[in-house]
Amino acid sequence: MAARTRTYAVVGLALVAAVTVGCSGTGSGSGSGSGSGSTTSPAAPTAGSSSGGGGGSGGQNNAAPTESNPPGDIPDNQAFVAYQPSGGAFTGFTVKVPEGWARTGQGGTTVFTDKLNTVKITAVSAAAAPTTGSVTSKVIPQLRSQVPKFAAPKVSEVTRHSGRVVLLTYQGDSAKDPVTGKVVRDAFERYAFYRAGHEVDLTLSGPVKADNVDPWRIVSDSFAWR
Repeated sequence: MAARTRTYAVVGLALVAAVTVGCSGTGSGSGSGSGSGSTTSPAAPTAGSSSGGGGGSGGQNNAAPTESNPPGDIPDNQAFVAYQPSGGAFTGFTVKVPEGWARTGQGGTTVFTDKLNTVKITAVSAAAAPTTGSVTSKVIPQLRSQVPKFAAPKVSEVTRHSGRVVLLTYQGDSAKDPVTGKVVRDAFERYAFYRAGHEVDLTLSGPVKADNVDPWRIVSDSFAWR
């Protein structure tokens, strides 16, 4: 009986040991799985990180490209400052011009330039106000002889903040660049303002494909008599 009891005890211990080993193996497998999970777990963030890198790469591909305006486009953030002539025959007006542009002057004409764009302001004495007829008969022939490949003149009356003005639009070739030798096809807007014997001609020009409608409107709308 005692021997039989001992046999049962040994068998019981063997079973316990087997179960323990099995559990231990399972735990080990689980640990291995855990290790696997531990390997997989970082792998997921790594993939995420890689995906993030891909996102970064995709972000670079999807990010807004560096601004590359057509030649002559005036930047949207261009600032404007008031200009008032300080000498010459007539100083009774102000007009806003792009800040930072190079300025030159001769007689009653002042010119502001930056790259391919120009603002030209000329003050002259005039016995009568300009009309579409006078600009057509007098100004266009003058410009035709002065502007290379002068073309497409169009005369009209438009309203600006200072009132009604005569507008002449046309095209012509720029002077040859002294460095590159390139010639640019320019579009011109010439506004003729008049008051009490004084005429101010405001000419805005830049490449024909440039989109400068807004800045040119700011300049022409800003003209005011003093």
